[in-house]
Amino acid sequence: MTPILQSIFYKFLLPVIRILFFAYIGLAITLYIGQSNLVYMPSKDVIETPETVGIKFTNVQIKTKDNVNLTAWFVPAKDNDRIGKGVILFCHGNGGNISNRVSYLPIFKELGLATFLFDYRGYGKSEGSPTESGTYSDVEAAWQYLTQEKQIPPQKIIIYGESLGGAIASYIAQTTSLQDLQNTAGGLILASTFTSISDRASELYPFLPIRWLSRFSYNSIDRLPTIKIPVLIIHSTDDEIIPFNHGDRNFQAANQPKKLVKLRGDHNGGFLDSLETYRAGLNKFIQKTQKA
Repeated sequence: MTPILQSIFYKFLLPVIRILFFAYIGLAITLYIGQSNLVYMPSKDVIETPETVGIKFTNVQIKTKDNVNLTAWFVPAKDNDRIGKGVILFCHGNGGNISNRVSYLPIFKELGLATFLFDYRGYGKSEGSPTESGTYSDVEAAWQYLTQEKQIPPQKIIIYGESLGGAIASYIAQTTSLQDLQNTAGGLILASTFTSISDRASELYPFLPIRWLSRFSYNSIDRLPTIKIPVLIIHSTDDEIIPFNHGDRNFQAANQPKKLVKLRGDHNGGFLDSLETYRAGLNKFIQKTQKA
C-alpha cells in the first residue's frame, strides 16, 4: 500500500470501519438484551368478551405447576351441550390477549365446537411475566384443566395454535403424545405458525449470528415428526409477518394424516378475508378427527 493510500485508509476508512463495527456490536447486544420485548407483546386491557358477539361463556381461573394464576374463558358448544363435536384448546399469538380473539368464536360455535381460551402469564389478567418455559407450563395447566377438572376425553380436544401459539400448541401435542399414546389430543392445528423463532429471526436479521444470540427456541418443525395425531396447517400465501414458506415447511415435516389449507390475506386477518376457505378447511378436519 502506497503512503497516500495508507494515509487515506487511516484518516478516513479506519474511523468508518470502527463506527460500523461498534454499531454492529451495539445492535447485537441490544437485540440480545431486548429480545423478550420483540417476542412478547402482551396487553392487560380486556377490550371485549364473548358476550360482545352474543356468546355465553364462563370465566375460569387455573393455576400452573409453579403457582401462577391464569385467566381463561370456557365457551360451550351449545347451552345444552358443553363440548359438542370437540373442544378447541386455543393458544393465541404473541400480541394482545384472549380478548383480541373473540372473532374466532362464532366460527368455532357454528362448527359445533366448544372453545377454551387462556392467557399466558403476563397477558390479560393472568399473573406473572412471559417466558418460553413459562408459556409451556401455562398450556400444560390448560390441558390438565380440560382433561382432569372438566373430565373432557383427550381425543375430544383439538389443540389450536395461532402464530407464536403454534409452537406452544406443538409443545403440548408432543408432550402428551410422548407421555401416553392412549390419551393424546384429537388433532393439532397450526395457523400462521413459524418453523422456529430462530428461523424467522434469521430471515429478519440475516447479517447477525441469530442462532448464537437467540434465547428462545419455540421450535415447531422439530417437534412435528414426533407428533402422531392428525395435523392441519393453515397459512396465508400473503402473510407479511410469517411468510408462507414456514407453513409449507411445517406441513412437509408433519406426519400423515395431514392437510394444508392456503388462505389469502394478511397475518392477523387472513382467516376472515378467506372465511369460506378457512371454515371449510376446519370443518373437514373436524369431521375426520371428531365424532358428533
